[in-house]
Amino acid sequence: MMRRKLVAGNWKMHGGLTQNAGLLDAVRDGMASMPDVDCAVCVPFPYLAQAQQKLSGSNVKWGAQDVHQSDKGAFTGEVSAAMLRDFGCSYVIVGHSERRAYYGESSHLVAEKFMAAQKAGLTPILCVGETLEQREGGVTEAIVAEQLDALIQLAGVQALRNAVVAYEPVWAIGTGKTATSAQAQEVHTFIRRRVASHDGQIASGLCILYGGSVKANNAAELFAMPDIDGGLIGGAALVADEFLAICRAGQI
Repeated sequence: MMRRKLVAGNWKMHGGLTQNAGLLDAVRDGMASMPDVDCAVCVPFPYLAQAQQKLSGSNVKWGAQDVHQSDKGAFTGEVSAAMLRDFGCSYVIVGHSERRAYYGESSHLVAEKFMAAQKAGLTPILCVGETLEQREGGVTEAIVAEQLDALIQLAGVQALRNAVVAYEPVWAIGTGKTATSAQAQEVHTFIRRRVASHDGQIASGLCILYGGSVKANNAAELFAMPDIDGGLIGGAALVADEFLAICRAGQI
């Protein structure tokens, strides 16, 4: 039996109050007819209140794109997990490739953020993935293993019981290059087996999303793969019709 799909939209640093209003309304109304797909939008911090106001009472959840690893403190400009909960967030992305690349986030720091999110009752979406150089160097599995193992070593495999993992091949995001469904499935299989080496039950139930330029025209093929449980959607999440078409591809 196919597992229920999760489609999460990552807006990155895009949006504005007027533009967001139409997009959130369209996604909310469109998802009303798809109760068997879990859907969430992860918006920039300033728009969490708007997402909460627009999506409350619907079957679309919302979340943030990052979180600080501390509960509170003198960390000017940062946002804690408790603050995200104040705005009704269900999810938060941690370890996105852009955070790792542009802000030097280590796998250990990402694991700390993951733990802070769970402590506050949020569901973390842990991003893992390799660059083009790493893929061409044949070290994809080693890179993904290091990113997963950092969490398991710090928090224990039980932390993945109430979490999501998103595989995002950095080389297939906004580059014009695309991973085939078989290539994506290969890494998803590796992730599940890696977790299964610690706990088979947790691995079996783990939701693993694919985040490499998912579009309406490739979502169905990707989601049909046995270990791809949905998508973490970037640019396509900013176009309501495209995002909803991807969500429809996830219907059981």
